Amino acid sequence: MQPEDRPADAIAFKLAEIAVEAGRLLRRMEQAAIDHRVKDDGSPTTEADYAAETLIIARLNAIWPEIPVIAEETANAAEAADTFFLVDPLDGTGDFIRGTGEYSVNIALIRSGRPAAAAVSAPALGKVWAAGEAAYSGALSEGADVPSDWEPVRVRPAPDKDLTALVSRRHGDNATEACLSALSIGTRRAASSALKFCFIADGEADVYVRCGPTMEWDTAAGDHILVRAGGVVIGPGGSPLTYGHEDRGYRNGPFAALGDHALAAKLALPAIAA
Repeated sequence: MQPEDRPADAIAFKLAEIAVEAGRLLRRMEQAAIDHRVKDDGSPTTEADYAAETLIIARLNAIWPEIPVIAEETANAAEAADTFFLVDPLDGTGDFIRGTGEYSVNIALIRSGRPAAAAVSAPALGKVWAAGEAAYSGALSEGADVPSDWEPVRVRPAPDKDLTALVSRRHGDNATEACLSALSIGTRRAASSALKFCFIADGEADVYVRCGPTMEWDTAAGDHILVRAGGVVIGPGGSPLTYGHEDRGYRNGPFAALGDHALAAKLALPAIAA
């Protein structure tokens, strides 16, 4: 069945079911001692990354066999088309290794360069987000495939001052700091992975700026959830992020995730490096 034959929310809830199943696998593997290695780009990977990715690809292929899947660990095994899936089976591998619990499973359906449906599961936090036409979140009971209830999520209006900014624990850079200095930041809250997009969607924070390197599978699912919750994700010049850039290795440029659209006018993101 083609995705356009199903409502976007129905696709999102199915992606959430797959993300939750992958999350349960990660939770089981989290309890075991897992060796990890460092990839060529300097990021860590583990057997859990590959196991979750294998599961997700198998589930997606069973439902939508005609749609290619671009996933972090096997990104070169498929080519992006007008419609494709972007998958990060374990976003926040470093946190997974350290046992902080701040990692996620990200799945997004991309159509014509933009997300159309998405899910983010936070296995250790017992929560999952999904977005099609609207954005939702739900709490997970032990062993549940889906939340018992999906609740709509919505961003909050930005306060006049003392904004809450979500920042990475290990990925600070001067360009990001320069962007944040243009805003009235009152609180900095450290958070990991795509959960930063979801926390803003939930109305718990206002801004997340990232000028350092990220990959499309890091951001696509969280991007869609935040946008459908009423927020915005912008790149240099204020334009939305687009996805499927195989020519640049699926790398993102600088971006800002904002709960309140009015904040966009106060930011000047650096241009994407050639």
